[in-house]
Amino acid sequence: MAEFVGLTLIFCGIAFFAAGSVGVLRLPDLHSRLHALTKADNLGLGMLCAGLAVLDGGVATAIKLFFVWLLVLAASAAAAHLIAQQALRQAEE
Repeated sequence: MAEFVGLTLIFCGIAFFAAGSVGVLRLPDLHSRLHALTKADNLGLGMLCAGLAVLDGGVATAIKLFFVWLLVLAASAAAAHLIAQQALRQAEE
């Protein structure tokens, strides 16, 4: 049962990665693209990490994957903010 749950989470995470990639390619402006990329990829990575933690079954691995996910959340939020801020500055000029 754990294998089924783990693989389901991993495939759902992959689906969110694909949706974020489609959003980057299809959405009209920079802010919409950033939103699609950060939201979908962060949720996809969370599901992927959760699936890997379930498949591994170890607490130490789950904690490490959780911290990796938190670091990526912080980094992607900061990067998206900096990109949007720079785009706003260029639009004002």
